[in-house]
Amino acid sequence: MALGMLDRTPPPFFRQGPSALTRLMFFSALALFLMVADTRFQLTQPLRAIFATVLHPVERVLRVPVDAWQGGSEYFLGLEEALAAEAKARQELSVQAVRAARVEQLMQENLRLRALLDLRPALKVRSQAAEILYDAPDPYSRKVIIDRGARHGVALASPIINEAGVLGQVTRVYPYSAEVTLLTDKEAAIPVLNNRTQARSAAFGNPNGAGLELRFMAGNADVQVGDELSTSGVDGIYPAGVPVAKVINIDRRVDSGFARIALAPLSSPDSVRHVLVLEPVGVQMPAKPEPEPAKAASAPAGRKGGRK
Repeated sequence: MALGMLDRTPPPFFRQGPSALTRLMFFSALALFLMVADTRFQLTQPLRAIFATVLHPVERVLRVPVDAWQGGSEYFLGLEEALAAEAKARQELSVQAVRAARVEQLMQENLRLRALLDLRPALKVRSQAAEILYDAPDPYSRKVIIDRGARHGVALASPIINEAGVLGQVTRVYPYSAEVTLLTDKEAAIPVLNNRTQARSAAFGNPNGAGLELRFMAGNADVQVGDELSTSGVDGIYPAGVPVAKVINIDRRVDSGFARIALAPLSSPDSVRHVLVLEPVGVQMPAKPEPEPAKAASAPAGRKGGRK
């Protein structure tokens, strides 16, 4: 194209538009006017309400992920706190359960000790308190070990009782402990008295290791289920009147002249911890008088001789 054909005239003024400074001043004045008008006359309040109403559903939709994230975080945080609180509560509950069991055990032990203390004044023999340590190692016998021995004045054959009745008898004494054979041992025996009929008999340990039995009782003997037996005191070991057992079963066999009578001990050794060790009655009895020297069978013979 030839240079002479180019338009060299400047562009018209209105095509350039207002300058940047002019636009800045205009919009600044407009903003100031709108702020003053909004403050004085609340001109933009309807416009705000319209925009808020239109944008509210969009805002709620956009807040769904945020609310879900916050709710999930709060849920897991609350779940973790709840699990921690539950674990703490369970731990505290277990501690309280142990304390409650300990308190119950102490209450039962206190009742047994009170019963033992109340039993002491009724006994006419010397006694001392002892504690059962453990069962004897022999699995074929019913024996226990107590924490009192020869150093504490425990003698062989000393009766062992608690608040319920007779438990057994000391059969072996060590310096600081003693072995007690329980009434339910197969080799144990004790003379008893039927409190209802005042009939004397002997109770023996059951060979099966369960309870006791009356032996050598006639088939027609006056014995009934429920009769209570106590010590007779004729053996010089047990004091009289201490409860021993109760009749639970009577088998009057036709083919035999004796009745089979089963007894249940009134004192259960499985639930006993504190006992009383009694001094054998024979130890406190006065010594038997020695027999006096035999007198001459006849008077001394008189002088022999007659009149001279």
